[in-house]
Amino acid sequence: MDSATGNNVQRPVSLLICALGGEGGGVLVEWLVRTATACGFAAQSTSIPGVAQRTGSTTYYLEIFPVPLAQLGGRQPVLSLYPVPGALDILVSSELLETVRQIGNGMVSPDRTEVLTSTSRTLTTLEKMQLADGRASDQELLGIVDTYSRAHRAFDMSAVARDAGTVVSAVLMGAIAGSELLPFPRQAFEATIRQSGRGVDASLKGFARAFELVQKASIEHASPERRTDSSRTSADDAAVPQAISTVFSPALHDMVMLGYSRLVEYQDEAYAQLYLDRVARIQAAEQAANAPDEQGFVVTRDVARYLALWMAFDDIVRVADLKSRASRFARIRSEVKAAPDELLRVYDFFKPGVPELAGLLPESIAQFLMKRDKRRRDAGKVPLALPIKVAAHSVFGYVTLRLLAKLRWLRKRSLRYKQEQRMIERWLDGVTGGLESDWQVGIEVAQCGRLIKGYGSTNERGKENLLHVLDHLLVVAFDNKDSRAEAIRKAREAALADDTGKALDQTLVELGAPARPVKAQPVVWMKKPRGTAV
Repeated sequence: MDSATGNNVQRPVSLLICALGGEGGGVLVEWLVRTATACGFAAQSTSIPGVAQRTGSTTYYLEIFPVPLAQLGGRQPVLSLYPVPGALDILVSSELLETVRQIGNGMVSPDRTEVLTSTSRTLTTLEKMQLADGRASDQELLGIVDTYSRAHRAFDMSAVARDAGTVVSAVLMGAIAGSELLPFPRQAFEATIRQSGRGVDASLKGFARAFELVQKASIEHASPERRTDSSRTSADDAAVPQAISTVFSPALHDMVMLGYSRLVEYQDEAYAQLYLDRVARIQAAEQAANAPDEQGFVVTRDVARYLALWMAFDDIVRVADLKSRASRFARIRSEVKAAPDELLRVYDFFKPGVPELAGLLPESIAQFLMKRDKRRRDAGKVPLALPIKVAAHSVFGYVTLRLLAKLRWLRKRSLRYKQEQRMIERWLDGVTGGLESDWQVGIEVAQCGRLIKGYGSTNERGKENLLHVLDHLLVVAFDNKDSRAEAIRKAREAALADDTGKALDQTLVELGAPARPVKAQPVVWMKKPRGTAV
């Protein structure tokens, strides 16, 4: 009660919406204001442009007075333009880390704020830059939401929007309506969407799905669409080929099956069988090593994962195959939201250098080209490269990509294939050698497979780091086996933490191993264009 007037004091419902660029946050706020106005309530909104954290972020602040204007006797409520930290009633966010960022800004109050958030992630630049897995943990982020909010509801809004063929703004609208935190009926929200006149059916579909999910208590902590390893059924096991089920432990079936399928699709069944033989070799070595968790086969599982990725290395054939798949064109059409009767043009830009081209050729020809290119670079000239623009949507461009993809038969005769297989065998020998000395050493060497990633210079640098670790840390004298395993772990983490290699070199020296050799970098001379002032 207000002591001066004796009237009940009503405060506006405060709502903060966090959206990324292109998700329709402005449209959502407009819809909410229209809904409030149509229902006879006072509402006021403002937008606050944010930093380009990923695709740009914008926060939208909305206040709605919870009493209809008709009941105010001609009085007008005073509404704020900006959110007050700790004074929010509702926080709505389309991205999980963005939700936590607003919590870190102090916007959320544990005794007042209800949070509606998506569990989907759009990775930040810093997360993508990490050589290791730089992603923030979803479970930790959800734990923060749970701790600092009065109540929360979370589900994968991006997946709902994608399934409905709409944008996230419609899903956010459904989540807000389903929470019943605003004094409007569901029909009012849907009427506003219908009045928009664009993509109404898809928007209503996404709205309805989000409305239903928010009203289910079971989705407060996790998305029901996510399938965990524990959800595997006996039907999954029945689909495992006999070549896998009779050789490998049941704990390895899912990972080995994924790797086998990937390599059949990448090359052929013979290549996939080579993968099985290699994984079986590690499983036998782990069994002989008296592993503390033999039933889980941790070492073999790590090898099965990283080996499948390494054996399916990117080359010209692989890139051409991926670029010309029907699923890729369907994904692009879905992402740009092209109608079935609209033409879509897709251009791909390539700039293969001599190493990429030579990698697909037989060793004798490839070595000749590589030596010529090295002499050119040593002379201070720019490395040769072939800029290509391919219209993938055209008949000529598509046929060109498919012809390159059909060169799969040439891969096993190429220089790159031989180099990769030699390096893979070096790593596997290191794993088996480590297991023979101690199980912990074996698992640390197995996890060094994480160093092999990317393409071009990143991939080459990873292989050089791996080779240096195998050549030196496995032969350096340590006090005990635990010290050797710890040294390999430290070297691996240093290599993943710094792409320049300085952290790895420092760690190697501290461990008693030599730093990586310094690589000569030729000076490249550039001609000054004519007419340029000195």
